[in-house]
Amino acid sequence: MRHLKTHFHPDITTLDNKKILQRLSTRSITTQGNRILLMYTERYEDYSLPGGGLDEGEDMIVGMMRELNEETGATGIQNIKPFGIYEEYRPWYKADYDVQHMISYCYTCEINETLGDSSLEDYEKGNGMKAVWIDIEEAIAHNQHTIATSGKQGMSIVRETYLLTLIAAQLNNNNHL
Repeated sequence: MRHLKTHFHPDITTLDNKKILQRLSTRSITTQGNRILLMYTERYEDYSLPGGGLDEGEDMIVGMMRELNEETGATGIQNIKPFGIYEEYRPWYKADYDVQHMISYCYTCEINETLGDSSLEDYEKGNGMKAVWIDIEEAIAHNQHTIATSGKQGMSIVRETYLLTLIAAQLNNNNHL
């Protein structure tokens, strides 16, 4: 799978003498024309690709499908293809590690147009997460506005906006992923 980018959070100035926690995750890219299936998070005022951490020993495709179904209620997941890998280093908030090294494996896929019921975790519900179909350019503009103006933004918005911009460019060039 192609490497898309390695991003360092501004608070990470060095990895020397740091205890690093590696976390593997997946992200799902599902489009219909210029619309994309995203998660809107009210707490952070941002749009993100459906996805999340893999369970210990979990196959990446199985984990991607599980996360997509849990967060959006998507069914009929098919035609799964690798899109790329996004790596990031960001502060870790627990005493056992200093830095989290998140590796996101991104896949394109097709799903049934109608979404079923999601099964969000309690913290996701508490953050006001919901699945939405939205014009990709509108989502990018919204995230860019949040980056420029909001103090509530989460650490994932830079990753998500970068990925959305790549996806939009490919859609504009090829009309498909």
